[in-house]
Amino acid sequence: MEHPTQSIKQSIMFSHKIAQLSKALWKSIEKDWQTWIKPYDLNINEHHILWIAYHLEGASISDIAKFGVMHVSTAFNFSKKLEERGLLTFSKRQTDKRNTYVFLTKEGEELFIETLESYNPQSYGVYSATLPIKELYGKFPEFSEVMSIVKHIYGPDFMSIFEKSLSKIESEFDEADGRLISKAQETKEVQSS
Repeated sequence: MEHPTQSIKQSIMFSHKIAQLSKALWKSIEKDWQTWIKPYDLNINEHHILWIAYHLEGASISDIAKFGVMHVSTAFNFSKKLEERGLLTFSKRQTDKRNTYVFLTKEGEELFIETLESYNPQSYGVYSATLPIKELYGKFPEFSEVMSIVKHIYGPDFMSIFEKSLSKIESEFDEADGRLISKAQETKEVQSS
């Protein structure tokens, strides 16, 4: 589909604006994310792979690369490191022998859930920076325009996985005393008492 050509000046200004704002935002997110997962001896790529494998309940290396916005070799190499730590397993599916899939081990799932339960919103700069918007409008920014841009770049499958990850957090976790608690962990604790 052809789009009418905009002026070169408008195009450059838009591209610069989105690049500069994205880079600034990512720098803050990267710092906060690294601080959050440091106690678990994970880097951002490893944590993201655990996150994707958790939400997809098994993911191909291609899925991890696509949704993790990383090169296939990066997805594979960091997945191998997680496998060496006993956090992931690799396998082929009976219906798909061409792709390699990764699944969380019990230890991998427990570690991932522990990272979510340890999340402290007050130490996350981007979250804190959105609080004045939430106070003013009564809700967090929704990013519908940004989501539309991402959908047009990465496709509807990307957005589908993104939405699934959000709904999975919504359905599988509760909040208590300002912390995220896995419903599965809550059930285990109740059964053991």
